[in-house]
Amino acid sequence: MTTENTTMRKLKLQVQMTVDGYIAGPNGEMDFMVWNWDDELKQYVNDITEPVDCIILGRKLAEGFIPYWATVAANPDDPEFTTGKKFTDTHKVVFTNTLDKSEWNNTVLAKGNLVNEITKLKKQDGKDIIAYGGATFVSALMKQKLIDQFHLFINPTAIGNGMTIFKALDSKQNLTLVKSTPFDCGIVVLNYEPKRD
Repeated sequence: MTTENTTMRKLKLQVQMTVDGYIAGPNGEMDFMVWNWDDELKQYVNDITEPVDCIILGRKLAEGFIPYWATVAANPDDPEFTTGKKFTDTHKVVFTNTLDKSEWNNTVLAKGNLVNEITKLKKQDGKDIIAYGGATFVSALMKQKLIDQFHLFINPTAIGNGMTIFKALDSKQNLTLVKSTPFDCGIVVLNYEPKRD
């Protein structure tokens, strides 16, 4: 006898952005990010990633993200070792139209319809899912209203032009502010959930 999973897994988004809403410069520059994080901000990240057992990524980000954290996880002396180990050990799903097989350990490819693939993941048994991704991938998730929790890390910089996660939206999306948390390094984390009408 099988019991149906009535509680869907939540999909969280964690993303760094500028005050004016860009996640990278026009050529993918990310030099706006502040990294002198205090213990409270590190703990915030730990709190949202601890209940996660699946990471979803767009192909472009995956090509840098997965090898980088695997290298960190291979060096116990690296200050980011714990984070690297978590990311490397966590099951990953890379969304791609171009790759035919996964080049990385503990990683599978999703090549089907985005909504169907995410819905299938949410219905599986497990903990929360977290999305990291570039502008195109996250824009697609937002357009299809697939994200359940937003954790927007607003860095104290404006760049005037660049890549945004909002570019694919074709209708207004209302959000509810759950929490706003300022940190000493200048980052403010805005935690939103979709407004349910």
